[in-house]
Amino acid sequence: MNSKLSAPPVPETMQCVRVVLSQTSHPGNIGAAARAMKTMGFSRLVLVNPRTFPDPQAVAMAAGADDVLGGVRICHSLGEALSGTVLALAMTARRRELATEPAWARDAAGECATIAAQGEIALVFGNETSGLSNAELALCNRWAMIPANPAYTSLNLAAAVQLVCYELRLALLAVPPAPTIPGAGLLATHDQIDRLIDHFEQAAVESGFLDPEKPGRLILRLRRFFSRAGLEQEEVSILRGLLSSFKTPTSKRYR
Repeated sequence: MNSKLSAPPVPETMQCVRVVLSQTSHPGNIGAAARAMKTMGFSRLVLVNPRTFPDPQAVAMAAGADDVLGGVRICHSLGEALSGTVLALAMTARRRELATEPAWARDAAGECATIAAQGEIALVFGNETSGLSNAELALCNRWAMIPANPAYTSLNLAAAVQLVCYELRLALLAVPPAPTIPGAGLLATHDQIDRLIDHFEQAAVESGFLDPEKPGRLILRLRRFFSRAGLEQEEVSILRGLLSSFKTPTSKRYR
């Protein structure tokens, strides 16, 4: 019996996903990544400080994904690129100190698909040679790895984008539309969490708990803590209101 397979329609949640390429060195990789995205039904590409863009090599490697390239947004920092997101998934092959717990790409795609109905998602890829820096990774809620050959983990940037977009496409197609729950809390965005962390840092300095000359890893640990917590917007407001209400003498230190 003959049968024809056809791809399922693109779910609306795909429009909530942005692919972020940070510090990309070769414009051809940008074009190839755009092609990989379009093949999987994604269209929102964000570049952080690309070495060269726009560039004819990017157009050539896009192989018809000109609409994706035409819609590219260029940012000067990863924080700017993540503005408005409720989940940023960093792709890296190296375990980092103080990072959140890792996941395989397929499992992470499942989490992204579940959250995509609640807000913007970012898939974050680093430079072709050095990948994401520790500072960049710290800005992301989650990080994941592609289960490549442990004896040879080198993977082209566009190939990595293709694999992760494929996994996320399958995950989004498998997740039914989330029901609307009256009174359900909205997840806090990257910007709101950033302002909360700044507020904590300011309060810690003013109270004498934190020496700004020797900050240690307090802020990194706070960022990791909030990444695990999955704070809602109302919870952020409560914490910031609580911080604002404290009137702590600068000589007092908490232990």
